[in-house]
Amino acid sequence: MTVFEPIAVRVGGGCPICNRASAPRVRPFCSERCQQLDLGRWLTESYRVPGQPLEEDEAAEAFSQTMPPRDED
Repeated sequence: MTVFEPIAVRVGGGCPICNRASAPRVRPFCSERCQQLDLGRWLTESYRVPGQPLEEDEAAEAFSQTMPPRDED
């Protein structure tokens, strides 16, 4: 079984949460704690992709276009 090491994505190498040196096991973070903090920020929508807010109908249409077609029983 081959174990692949994660690829460094960031230039500069510090943890994106606390700027300490990255640990190979949880790269690009320095610890599981910082990794979990980052995940929590994504899940609570603290991070957002910049852009114009979508109206409710536009959001539903955009979502339906990304979903695969459903099988009808």
